Amino acid sequence: MTLKTYILGVAWFLLHIICGATNDIISKFLSSSLNSFEISFFRFIFSAVGILPFVIYQGKSALKTSNFFIHIIRGILLFGAMTAWIYGLSMINVTTATVIGFSIPIFNLSLAAIFLNEKISWQRLCATLFGFIGVAITLHPYLKEFHAQILVTVLAAASFAALDIINKKFVQEESLTSMIFYSCAITAILSIPPAISYWKMPAWQDLALLFFLGAVSANLMLFFLLKAFSLIDATSVGPYRYLEILISFAGSYFVFNQIPPQSTWYGGIIIILSACFILYADTKNKNL
Repeated sequence: MTLKTYILGVAWFLLHIICGATNDIISKFLSSSLNSFEISFFRFIFSAVGILPFVIYQGKSALKTSNFFIHIIRGILLFGAMTAWIYGLSMINVTTATVIGFSIPIFNLSLAAIFLNEKISWQRLCATLFGFIGVAITLHPYLKEFHAQILVTVLAAASFAALDIINKKFVQEESLTSMIFYSCAITAILSIPPAISYWKMPAWQDLALLFFLGAVSANLMLFFLLKAFSLIDATSVGPYRYLEILISFAGSYFVFNQIPPQSTWYGGIIIILSACFILYADTKNKNL
């Protein structure tokens, strides 16, 4: 790998995390006027519309699948995860949510051991335990005010991790276009009943933000990630993932004038160190 290729790959990945932080900020902004079910519905219906030109271009083969039932399971998980995540964003600081999102790789370890029969070394086990301690520290001040409701954000992170496990096992059998399209379409369909129950006609500016969130930012987020991974491997970009906490902090401060509590930084440091320790241990043992 040349230095130019490495820098270009990192640049694509930085664009990916900028899109991720942007999605959270837009979702939190919209949650002040729209219910999380309605935001999920519009996000995924617009995402499906955004991917539709690629489906048309590739023809019927783009939607060919060997197991439609798995797509339904993926859609259910994505619906639950995204709705819970948006609901959590409506209650907590964006930076705090970003820190909780860093726990997804830690959840991945536990779920991979159960469903993929992957071995968990003592290093991974210790890092997982410390990671959950970091999440508890991050959530501590919010638990006093919002009680158990705030745990939906942790549940969302666990659901995203479960989705990652399914994708890891399923991605070799399906085309990327079909996986994206079915995820968006099924999640949008599942969002219809609860969205109708809490329906509020979005203002034009909200509708424009929803379209940007679904058709542009969400799809670009995946595109940038794939471009990065086409040039460099996943372990190369791991340390850069934590720059998202700075991006989300800046966005949260300038858009919402919010500064996260000290517990967010303390918990974030523990989670980041835990994830970095996993990366170091796996690289040293050549498990990655």
